[in-house]
Amino acid sequence: MNYYGLVDGSDASLRNFLRTLSGVDQIGAESRAAMLATRSIKTTAKNWAIDLAISMVDLTTLEGADTPGKIRALAAKAVRPDPTDSTVPSVGAVCVYNDMVSIARQHLDLIGGAHVRVAAVSTAFPSGRASMAVKIQDTQDAIDAGAAEIDMVIDRGAFLSGRYLEVFNEIVQIRALCGKKTHLKVILETGELVTYDNVRKASFLAMLAGADFIKTSTGKVSPAATPPVVLVMLEAVRDFYEMTDRRIGVKPAGGIRNTKDAIKQLVLVNETAGPEWLNPGLFRIGASALLNDLLMQRMKMRDGYYPSPTYVTID
Repeated sequence: MNYYGLVDGSDASLRNFLRTLSGVDQIGAESRAAMLATRSIKTTAKNWAIDLAISMVDLTTLEGADTPGKIRALAAKAVRPDPTDSTVPSVGAVCVYNDMVSIARQHLDLIGGAHVRVAAVSTAFPSGRASMAVKIQDTQDAIDAGAAEIDMVIDRGAFLSGRYLEVFNEIVQIRALCGKKTHLKVILETGELVTYDNVRKASFLAMLAGADFIKTSTGKVSPAATPPVVLVMLEAVRDFYEMTDRRIGVKPAGGIRNTKDAIKQLVLVNETAGPEWLNPGLFRIGASALLNDLLMQRMKMRDGYYPSPTYVTID
Protein backbone atom coordinates (compact mmCIF):
# COMPACT_ATOMS: atom_id res chain seq x y z
CA MET A 1 0.00 0.00 0.00
CA ASN A 2 1.46 3.37 -1.03
CA TYR A 3 -0.72 5.58 1.23
CA TYR A 4 -1.37 7.93 -1.72
CA GLY A 5 2.38 8.51 -2.08
CA LEU A 6 2.37 10.87 0.90
CA VAL A 7 3.92 8.53 3.50
CA ASP A 8 5.67 5.18 3.35
CA GLY A 9 4.07 3.63 6.44
CA SER A 10 7.00 4.26 8.77
CA ASP A 11 6.85 6.23 12.00
CA ALA A 12 9.36 8.79 10.73
CA SER A 13 7.46 9.35 7.48
CA LEU A 14 4.13 9.72 9.25
CA ARG A 15 5.51 12.15 11.83
CA ASN A 16 7.22 14.19 9.15
CA PHE A 17 4.00 14.47 7.16
CA LEU A 18 1.92 15.48 10.19
CA ARG A 19 4.53 18.14 11.04
CA THR A 20 4.07 19.70 7.61
CA LEU A 21 0.34 20.26 8.11
CA SER A 22 -0.65 23.86 8.59
CA GLY A 23 -2.01 24.75 12.00
CA VAL A 24 -5.62 25.73 12.58
CA ASP A 25 -6.45 29.34 13.39
CA GLN A 26 -8.82 28.77 16.31
CA ILE A 27 -10.39 32.23 16.23
CA GLY A 28 -10.65 32.12 12.45
CA ALA A 29 -12.34 28.69 12.42
CA GLU A 30 -14.82 29.65 15.11
CA SER A 31 -15.61 32.99 13.47
CA ARG A 32 -16.14 31.46 10.03
CA ALA A 33 -18.36 28.69 11.45
CA ALA A 34 -20.41 31.32 13.31
CA MET A 35 -20.71 33.45 10.18
CA LEU A 36 -21.87 30.53 8.02
CA ALA A 37 -24.44 29.64 10.69
CA THR A 38 -26.22 32.93 9.98
CA ARG A 39 -26.86 32.08 6.32
CA SER A 40 -30.52 31.77 5.40
CA ILE A 41 -31.95 29.87 2.45
CA LYS A 42 -35.08 30.40 0.35
CA THR A 43 -38.22 28.30 0.75
CA THR A 44 -37.63 26.26 -2.40
CA ALA A 45 -34.05 25.55 -1.34
CA LYS A 46 -35.24 24.60 2.14
CA ASN A 47 -37.52 21.91 0.71
CA TRP A 48 -34.58 20.50 -1.21
CA ALA A 49 -32.27 20.77 1.83
CA ILE A 50 -34.70 18.90 4.09
CA ASP A 51 -34.99 15.99 1.67
CA LEU A 52 -31.23 15.96 1.18
CA ALA A 53 -30.66 15.93 4.94
CA ILE A 54 -33.11 13.03 5.35
CA SER A 55 -31.19 11.03 2.73
CA MET A 56 -27.96 11.71 4.65
CA VAL A 57 -29.16 10.51 8.05
CA ASP A 58 -27.51 7.46 9.58
CA LEU A 59 -30.51 6.52 11.73
CA THR A 60 -28.85 5.38 14.92
CA THR A 61 -29.60 3.46 18.08
CA LEU A 62 -26.70 2.50 20.32
CA GLU A 63 -28.26 1.64 23.65
CA GLY A 64 -27.81 -1.30 25.94
CA ALA A 65 -31.60 -1.64 25.98
CA ASP A 66 -31.89 -2.12 22.19
CA THR A 67 -34.14 -5.05 21.29
CA PRO A 68 -34.83 -6.88 18.02
CA GLY A 69 -38.27 -5.23 17.91
CA LYS A 70 -36.76 -1.76 18.21
CA ILE A 71 -34.26 -2.51 15.45
CA ARG A 72 -37.01 -3.73 13.11
CA ALA A 73 -39.07 -0.62 13.80
CA LEU A 74 -36.03 1.55 13.12
CA ALA A 75 -35.36 -0.29 9.87
CA ALA A 76 -38.94 0.27 8.75
CA LYS A 77 -38.65 3.96 9.53
CA ALA A 78 -35.35 4.14 7.64
CA VAL A 79 -37.00 2.86 4.47
CA ARG A 80 -40.23 4.86 4.75
CA PRO A 81 -39.66 7.73 7.19
CA ASP A 82 -43.25 8.90 6.60
CA PRO A 83 -45.48 5.92 5.75
CA THR A 84 -48.15 8.31 4.43
CA ASP A 85 -45.85 10.02 1.92
CA SER A 86 -43.85 7.95 -0.56
CA THR A 87 -41.98 11.04 -1.79
CA VAL A 88 -39.94 11.21 1.42
CA PRO A 89 -36.53 9.67 0.68
CA SER A 90 -35.09 6.78 2.63
CA VAL A 91 -32.24 7.53 5.02
CA GLY A 92 -28.62 6.71 4.20
CA ALA A 93 -28.12 3.89 6.69
CA VAL A 94 -29.20 2.27 9.92
CA CYS A 95 -26.39 2.34 12.51
CA VAL A 96 -26.41 -0.29 15.28
CA TYR A 97 -24.20 -2.48 17.46
CA ASN A 98 -22.82 -5.47 15.61
CA ASP A 99 -25.05 -8.01 17.35
CA MET A 100 -28.05 -6.22 15.82
CA VAL A 101 -26.67 -6.03 12.27
CA SER A 102 -28.23 -9.25 10.99
CA ILE A 103 -31.65 -8.29 12.38
CA ALA A 104 -31.49 -4.89 10.68
CA ARG A 105 -30.23 -6.33 7.38
CA GLN A 106 -32.81 -9.12 7.24
CA HIS A 107 -35.71 -6.79 8.00
CA LEU A 108 -34.55 -4.15 5.53
CA ASP A 109 -34.39 -6.77 2.79
CA LEU A 110 -37.79 -8.14 3.79
CA ILE A 111 -39.55 -4.77 3.48
CA GLY A 112 -37.94 -3.57 0.27
CA GLY A 113 -35.06 -1.69 1.86
CA ALA A 114 -32.16 -3.36 0.09
CA HIS A 115 -30.91 0.11 -0.86
CA VAL A 116 -30.53 1.16 2.80
CA ARG A 117 -27.14 0.26 4.18
CA VAL A 118 -26.41 -1.13 7.63
CA ALA A 119 -23.55 0.45 9.57
CA ALA A 120 -22.04 -1.14 12.67
CA VAL A 121 -19.96 0.54 15.35
CA SER A 122 -16.80 -1.42 15.95
CA THR A 123 -13.33 -1.74 17.52
CA ALA A 124 -14.54 -1.68 21.13
CA PHE A 125 -16.90 1.25 20.64
CA PRO A 126 -17.10 3.76 22.27
CA SER A 127 -13.79 3.66 24.20
CA GLY A 128 -11.59 1.93 21.63
CA ARG A 129 -9.76 0.31 24.53
CA ALA A 130 -9.24 -3.35 23.70
CA SER A 131 -6.61 -5.60 22.18
CA MET A 132 -6.21 -5.56 18.41
CA ALA A 133 -7.41 -9.17 18.32
CA VAL A 134 -10.69 -8.11 19.96
CA LYS A 135 -11.07 -5.17 17.57
CA ILE A 136 -10.51 -7.40 14.56
CA GLN A 137 -13.03 -9.97 15.78
CA ASP A 138 -15.53 -7.20 16.57
CA THR A 139 -15.24 -5.91 13.01
CA GLN A 140 -15.31 -9.33 11.38
CA ASP A 141 -18.48 -10.24 13.28
CA ALA A 142 -20.20 -7.13 11.93
CA ILE A 143 -19.09 -7.77 8.34
CA ASP A 144 -20.16 -11.42 8.53
CA ALA A 145 -23.58 -10.30 9.79
CA GLY A 146 -24.10 -8.04 6.77
CA ALA A 147 -22.69 -4.63 7.69
CA ALA A 148 -21.87 -2.58 4.60
CA GLU A 149 -20.23 0.13 6.70
CA ILE A 150 -17.94 -0.05 9.72
CA ASP A 151 -17.74 2.90 12.11
CA MET A 152 -14.52 2.26 14.02
CA VAL A 153 -13.14 4.30 16.91
CA ILE A 154 -9.50 5.29 17.22
CA ASP A 155 -7.52 4.83 20.41
CA ARG A 156 -7.55 8.44 21.62
CA GLY A 157 -5.14 7.63 24.44
CA ALA A 158 -2.57 6.42 21.92
CA PHE A 159 -3.08 9.48 19.72
CA LEU A 160 -2.79 11.95 22.60
CA SER A 161 0.35 10.15 23.78
CA GLY A 162 1.92 10.74 20.37
CA ARG A 163 1.76 7.08 19.32
CA TYR A 164 0.56 8.05 15.87
CA LEU A 165 1.88 4.98 14.07
CA GLU A 166 -0.02 2.72 16.47
CA VAL A 167 -3.29 4.48 15.63
CA PHE A 168 -2.39 4.50 11.94
CA ASN A 169 -1.65 0.77 11.86
CA GLU A 170 -4.91 -0.10 13.60
CA ILE A 171 -6.85 1.76 10.92
CA VAL A 172 -4.78 0.06 8.19
CA GLN A 173 -5.63 -3.36 9.61
CA ILE A 174 -9.35 -2.62 9.86
CA ARG A 175 -9.25 -1.16 6.33
CA ALA A 176 -7.75 -4.41 5.05
CA LEU A 177 -10.46 -6.39 6.84
CA CYS A 178 -13.17 -4.26 5.24
CA GLY A 179 -11.79 -4.80 1.75
CA LYS A 180 -13.30 -2.96 -1.19
CA LYS A 181 -16.97 -3.70 -0.48
CA THR A 182 -17.30 -2.42 3.10
CA HIS A 183 -16.95 1.30 3.71
CA LEU A 184 -14.82 2.39 6.66
CA LYS A 185 -15.76 5.39 8.78
CA VAL A 186 -13.13 6.38 11.35
CA ILE A 187 -14.46 8.04 14.52
CA LEU A 188 -12.01 10.60 15.93
CA GLU A 189 -13.98 11.46 19.10
CA THR A 190 -13.11 15.11 18.66
CA GLY A 191 -14.41 16.05 22.11
CA GLU A 192 -11.40 14.22 23.57
CA LEU A 193 -8.79 15.53 21.12
CA VAL A 194 -8.65 18.92 22.91
CA THR A 195 -7.42 21.13 20.04
CA TYR A 196 -8.39 21.86 16.45
CA ASP A 197 -4.79 21.09 15.44
CA ASN A 198 -5.26 17.58 16.84
CA VAL A 199 -8.54 17.23 14.93
CA ARG A 200 -6.74 18.17 11.71
CA LYS A 201 -3.87 15.76 12.41
CA ALA A 202 -6.20 12.90 13.29
CA SER A 203 -8.27 13.58 10.16
CA PHE A 204 -5.23 13.29 7.90
CA LEU A 205 -3.91 10.26 9.77
CA ALA A 206 -7.22 8.46 9.25
CA MET A 207 -7.44 9.40 5.58
CA LEU A 208 -3.87 8.30 4.89
CA ALA A 209 -4.60 4.95 6.55
CA GLY A 210 -7.56 4.28 4.26
CA ALA A 211 -10.71 5.82 5.76
CA ASP A 212 -13.64 6.31 3.40
CA PHE A 213 -15.20 8.72 5.92
CA ILE A 214 -13.96 10.61 8.94
CA LYS A 215 -16.52 10.92 11.72
CA THR A 216 -16.56 13.42 14.56
CA SER A 217 -17.86 11.46 17.50
CA THR A 218 -19.37 8.43 19.14
CA GLY A 219 -22.25 10.53 20.44
CA LYS A 220 -21.24 9.45 23.95
CA VAL A 221 -18.85 12.37 24.63
CA SER A 222 -19.57 16.09 24.77
CA PRO A 223 -18.78 18.32 22.95
CA ALA A 224 -19.35 16.37 19.76
CA ALA A 225 -20.15 17.71 16.28
CA THR A 226 -19.65 21.43 16.91
CA PRO A 227 -19.67 23.61 13.78
CA PRO A 228 -15.98 24.64 14.12
CA VAL A 229 -14.89 20.99 14.45
CA VAL A 230 -16.93 20.00 11.39
CA LEU A 231 -15.41 22.98 9.54
CA VAL A 232 -11.88 21.79 10.36
CA MET A 233 -12.68 18.27 9.16
CA LEU A 234 -14.27 19.57 5.95
CA GLU A 235 -11.17 21.66 5.29
CA ALA A 236 -9.09 18.53 5.83
CA VAL A 237 -11.01 16.46 3.27
CA ARG A 238 -10.89 19.36 0.81
CA ASP A 239 -7.12 19.68 1.23
CA PHE A 240 -6.67 15.91 1.03
CA TYR A 241 -8.57 15.88 -2.26
CA GLU A 242 -6.24 18.56 -3.63
CA MET A 243 -3.26 16.38 -2.64
CA THR A 244 -4.56 13.00 -3.82
CA ASP A 245 -7.55 13.53 -6.14
CA ARG A 246 -9.59 11.32 -3.78
CA ARG A 247 -12.70 12.53 -2.01
CA ILE A 248 -13.22 11.35 1.57
CA GLY A 249 -16.58 11.70 3.31
CA VAL A 250 -17.40 13.42 6.60
CA LYS A 251 -19.92 12.28 9.21
CA PRO A 252 -20.80 14.61 12.09
CA ALA A 253 -22.55 12.80 14.95
CA GLY A 254 -23.80 13.97 18.32
CA GLY A 255 -25.82 17.08 19.06
CA ILE A 256 -27.49 17.59 15.66
CA ARG A 257 -31.12 17.38 16.71
CA ASN A 258 -33.21 19.72 14.57
CA THR A 259 -33.68 20.93 11.01
CA LYS A 260 -31.94 24.24 11.65
CA ASP A 261 -28.82 22.37 12.86
CA ALA A 262 -28.92 20.06 9.83
CA ILE A 263 -29.20 22.91 7.34
CA LYS A 264 -26.30 24.69 9.02
CA GLN A 265 -24.27 21.53 8.40
CA LEU A 266 -25.20 21.56 4.71
CA VAL A 267 -24.12 25.19 4.42
CA LEU A 268 -20.80 24.29 6.04
CA VAL A 269 -20.31 21.50 3.52
CA ASN A 270 -21.16 23.63 0.49
CA GLU A 271 -19.03 26.60 1.54
CA THR A 272 -16.01 24.63 2.82
CA ALA A 273 -15.54 21.36 0.93
CA GLY A 274 -17.77 22.25 -1.99
CA PRO A 275 -21.04 21.13 -3.59
CA GLU A 276 -19.49 17.83 -4.68
CA TRP A 277 -19.78 16.69 -1.05
CA LEU A 278 -23.52 17.41 -0.90
CA ASN A 279 -24.62 13.80 -1.33
CA PRO A 280 -25.00 10.79 1.00
CA GLY A 281 -21.93 9.18 -0.52
CA LEU A 282 -19.74 11.91 0.98
CA PHE A 283 -21.73 13.39 3.86
CA ARG A 284 -23.79 11.66 6.53
CA ILE A 285 -25.32 12.84 9.79
CA GLY A 286 -25.36 10.43 12.71
CA ALA A 287 -28.63 11.04 14.54
CA SER A 288 -31.85 9.67 15.94
CA ALA A 289 -34.12 12.55 17.05
CA LEU A 290 -33.14 14.65 14.01
CA LEU A 291 -35.24 12.62 11.58
CA ASN A 292 -38.47 13.39 13.44
CA ASP A 293 -37.81 17.12 13.31
CA LEU A 294 -36.95 16.98 9.61
CA LEU A 295 -40.24 15.16 8.95
CA MET A 296 -42.26 17.68 10.96
CA GLN A 297 -40.60 20.61 9.19
CA ARG A 298 -41.26 18.94 5.84
CA MET A 299 -44.96 18.60 6.73
CA LYS A 300 -45.03 22.25 7.81
CA MET A 301 -43.57 23.29 4.44
CA ARG A 302 -46.14 21.15 2.63
CA ASP A 303 -49.30 21.79 4.66
CA GLY A 304 -48.65 25.17 6.25
CA TYR A 305 -48.91 23.97 9.84
CA TYR A 306 -47.08 21.68 12.22
CA PRO A 307 -48.55 18.24 12.78
CA SER A 308 -48.99 16.86 16.25
CA PRO A 309 -45.69 15.55 17.66
CA THR A 310 -47.39 12.16 17.93
CA TYR A 311 -47.71 12.07 14.14
CA VAL A 312 -44.14 10.82 13.81
CA THR A 313 -42.91 7.73 15.61
CA ILE A 314 -40.79 8.16 18.72
CA ASP A 315 -37.52 6.25 18.37
